[in-house]
Amino acid sequence: MKKVDVKEKFGQFLDHWNPRIVGELNGQQVKLAKLKGDFIWHSHDEEDEMFYIVKGVLKIEFRGRTVELKENEFLIVPRGVEHRPVAEEEVWVMLFEPATTKHTGNEQHDLTNNNQAFL
Repeated sequence: MKKVDVKEKFGQFLDHWNPRIVGELNGQQVKLAKLKGDFIWHSHDEEDEMFYIVKGVLKIEFRGRTVELKENEFLIVPRGVEHRPVAEEEVWVMLFEPATTKHTGNEQHDLTNNNQAFL
């Protein structure tokens, strides 16, 4: 058991769309990522995904609507729902998802990273 300083962990990396694992519990991983720009449309067939906004504003686009998340807000995207995160400015996000979750679902893209590292 050791405490995690989220702000300190965010200070350890600069790149975008590359989640880092900072904790595990009950088959779930806690990840931190910096986001900027548009991600790709994708879905996760078997896993729900939770986005918690630490800093900034994130838009999550769905087919037919967009949800805007601000600091200290979160959204759970149910399994199978196609979505695309969009960050006009840099956003710091904490993700909660099963360890088996593929970064971009069944989509392969230059941004896909299924070998995420522990910080």
